[in-house]
Amino acid sequence: MAAPPDNDVLWARGLHYSHGGSPALQGVSIGVRAGEIVSVTGPRGSGKTTLLGCLSGQLTPHKGEIWFNSVPVHTLSRTSRERLRRDRFGWVGSEPQLIPELTAWENAALPMLLCGTGSRAARKAAVEWLERLDVGECARKRPSALRQSQRQRVAIARALAPAPAIVFADEPTAPLHQAERAQVLRTLTTAARTHDITVVLTTHDPAVMLPKVTPGDPQAADAAGPTLADRNLTLVDGRLSGGLVAPAPGDARDSEDDENDGTGGKGMATGEDDSDGEDSKGAACSLSV
Repeated sequence: MAAPPDNDVLWARGLHYSHGGSPALQGVSIGVRAGEIVSVTGPRGSGKTTLLGCLSGQLTPHKGEIWFNSVPVHTLSRTSRERLRRDRFGWVGSEPQLIPELTAWENAALPMLLCGTGSRAARKAAVEWLERLDVGECARKRPSALRQSQRQRVAIARALAPAPAIVFADEPTAPLHQAERAQVLRTLTTAARTHDITVVLTTHDPAVMLPKVTPGDPQAADAAGPTLADRNLTLVDGRLSGGLVAPAPGDARDSEDDENDGTGGKGMATGEDDSDGEDSKGAACSLSV
């Protein structure tokens, strides 16, 4: 079993996963550094949701390794994975999935309350995040009184308020109108950068994530605006390729193998399946909704 690189907060190697015999991931390898924002693009059915499910501990890969801060996620029991997701990960899905009986601030505070945070502290953190995400005025409203974009911002606040190490966002703009998509993504990524939270997100619309910039044309780059992701990866038929969008000076990450073989690594490791053999889509205690 190979040890993960020291500078990667999340590291996966040789991931394989199938749904009913149909391959969804075929040897995917990926490393994500602390504070990095990585987008995974690709057409529907390319394996993006399965990849996030495996990386976040909702699914156990049939083969391969997943490490979070030197913890072998692929060998953890179901209970241990749920605890990891509850305590260290945040999740934003394509639908907000808010609890209709709770107000916006109560929905945003729920993960903290379930982890034992006091009611006053949880409410304070939740309201602060709602205000940062420009929905502070919605704090006392229930989901039925909110617009779709507002509900999605509440879901983002719910993911960010507990101060997770990583936020996984699966098609977070899918239900939104085109004009709202870039705004919601910019809100998520800006908040994550401000608080040094790592983000791995998926989208089937590459134009939403990355501005079109003409290489070598600084004026075109300025006109396009800031890049939302540090790195954009492409997943097609369960195989991954991509590279750095805006590499830091002196960054020595080697992405040649990623671009050549589409798996991000030459080797493949076989992970141990959980003894209970479940294909969990997300348990309630993890709040991955």
